[in-house]
Amino acid sequence: MSWLMFSRTAGPRALPALLSLHPYIVVRTPSSEMAFGFMTRVALQAEKMNHHPEWFNVYHKVQITLLTHDCGGLSKKDVKLAKFIEQAAASLN
Repeated sequence: MSWLMFSRTAGPRALPALLSLHPYIVVRTPSSEMAFGFMTRVALQAEKMNHHPEWFNVYHKVQITLLTHDCGGLSKKDVKLAKFIEQAAASLN
């Protein structure tokens, strides 16, 4: 089972507000192989958008930090990529 975490207390439905406070996403997958596949999907989308997040991966947990350094916070690309990440994580079930 996979799930998306935007903060320690809230779920993915609060995406825009939570991203402004906690610009990271944690996805847990059933296995490290699924984590690699998930990261590949997100990486290909990020490459298409020319927008590259910061990654951290250990076994079946992927943490993605969405922050645009040029604007000092979140950009429209961050929100667009977050929505893609949410869809990709939902398809892991």
